[in-house]
Amino acid sequence: MIGRRILVVEDEYLVAEDVRRWLQGLGAEVIGPAPRLARAHSLIAAERIDAAVLDIHVAGELVFPVAEALHEHRIPFLFVSGFDRSIVPRRFAHVQLLEKPLALETLAVAMARLLDN
Repeated sequence: MIGRRILVVEDEYLVAEDVRRWLQGLGAEVIGPAPRLARAHSLIAAERIDAAVLDIHVAGELVFPVAEALHEHRIPFLFVSGFDRSIVPRRFAHVQLLEKPLALETLAVAMARLLDN
């Protein structure tokens, strides 16, 4: 994951900081964390992004418009949530969903798989 640019979309400060630190510890450059969908869209438009970690529920909104934008740009992503998979639209049924609370090992393995594709 060294040198890979990973967008993090997460509104919970402590979770965002954990994910940021973990990804940086794995050698990634973190874009964000973006605590709002508008910020995530701005970053997608302005930055080179290799992959993304998306919390499903961000500041009272569902993250699926950001997932659409990433999909249009052919940027791989995964979801993180305390919700079960039933909240994910059928269009994104193939996207990996990691359950909160996250663990470093789980995120590391998931990101390695995501970046291998």
